[in-house]
Amino acid sequence: MNDTLASLIDSEWTLFLDRDGVLNRNIPGGYVCDWEEFEFLQGVLDAMAMLNSRFQRIFVVTNQQGVGKGLMTESDLSHIHDRMYESIRESGGRIDAIYYCPSMTYEDDFRRKPSPGMALQAKTEFPEVLFSRSIMVGDSISDMEFGHRLGMKTVFIQSEGADAPPPELTTAVYPSLFQFAISVFAGSRS
Repeated sequence: MNDTLASLIDSEWTLFLDRDGVLNRNIPGGYVCDWEEFEFLQGVLDAMAMLNSRFQRIFVVTNQQGVGKGLMTESDLSHIHDRMYESIRESGGRIDAIYYCPSMTYEDDFRRKPSPGMALQAKTEFPEVLFSRSIMVGDSISDMEFGHRLGMKTVFIQSEGADAPPPELTTAVYPSLFQFAISVFAGSRS
């Protein structure tokens, strides 16, 4: 199944990435509230450089209820994202836009995954994006629901302790973003 997905991808595809648990290490029971707490997962910077050459657009879509809880400000979050963006760019990768929802889980916010608000915002700002030619990479069931509802392919990153989503929500499963990137890169050469 994974090889089939990789063979579909061409330079017109769009990549949507969750942040915590995909790009950086999750803080169990907590939130990344400043740059000093942010730690890229192994291989992520190399993965982003590889993915840069394969996708037309790369977006980060992330629920950040730590803002809603008052544990950090939107300015703190912006600083984390600016530093993350710079580190990825300096390593040869790219992010075209970062979308986040600061609302709490219980709030009825159209932007909060699994609702499609962040993807629809990306489509408004980048009209060339086709959800049928997009992949959502995440480490939670809500990430898979988000992509599935929009007609995207979905890639589940099997992080430690994560509940696996139902098979009907998942196109492929990888142990890390780096392994996904290797598969995509290899698929482009076959």
